[in-house]
Amino acid sequence: MFRDSLADAARRIETHFASCLAGFDDVLVVQAMAYATRGGKRLRGFLVLESARLHGIAPEVAIWPATAIEALHAYSLVHDDLPCMDDDDLRRGQPTLHVKWDEGTAVLAGDALHSLAFELACHPDCGSPKARADLTLGLARAAGARGMVLGQALDMAAETAATPLTLQEITTLQSGKTGALIEWSACAGAVLAQADPEPLRQYARALGLAFQIADDILDVEGDAEKAGKRLNKDAAAGKATFVSLLGLDAAKTRAADLVDQACAALQPYGQRADTLREAARFVIARDN
Repeated sequence: MFRDSLADAARRIETHFASCLAGFDDVLVVQAMAYATRGGKRLRGFLVLESARLHGIAPEVAIWPATAIEALHAYSLVHDDLPCMDDDDLRRGQPTLHVKWDEGTAVLAGDALHSLAFELACHPDCGSPKARADLTLGLARAAGARGMVLGQALDMAAETAATPLTLQEITTLQSGKTGALIEWSACAGAVLAQADPEPLRQYARALGLAFQIADDILDVEGDAEKAGKRLNKDAAAGKATFVSLLGLDAAKTRAADLVDQACAALQPYGQRADTLREAARFVIARDN
């Protein structure tokens, strides 16, 4: 059920992206935006759509924040791949945007996707005025110096630090870099319904950390062709990771424990949240 739901969410988001971008002039930066939004698991968008379903929010409403978070995620990847950041030349099995075109185009396309995310989150068709305001404020906090950008800044600082990060420091870093957008996504349905988001927040915090630990594991023992990107980068850079600090087996155990915590947090929703439980199990079983 989960994989079908994830694939359906991806199709719907792709279609909505195409519709949104069709309203722009067909210039290079818009072509680059479209390129950057192709492919990927769409896990964040799926979380928006599924949390909305749990709260009785119509799909035609939920598709706006679902596409918004995928636009923001795409921007973060474009900028993260730049030579001044992680300097990657492969993303989702394709040349990164600055390799396909140039750095200036990549920067502008990322900037435009960032702006598009907020345009979509506060679109008039995206719920009530209060819900749209709450979604947009939450997205700004999750994306900026309280969340993802903070996590990225801490990650960059760690590359030149005199000593490797501790386990607690890595956990704090990843709660921003990876976890903040996952938390926003999982809570979006409750925000749209103006319901209590706390069960979904607890689910997302455990899920986000499990996701990052799984990424660290994949970086060590994954298949680069399946992952669609370079692997073993962290070890080559001498960076501390959950695997380097815990060991491979303990990292896998920690990820599995976090999945159990995520599933338990969904107890108030009963069987209606089984697809979200499957999503939690998926994040530590994936190969990309």
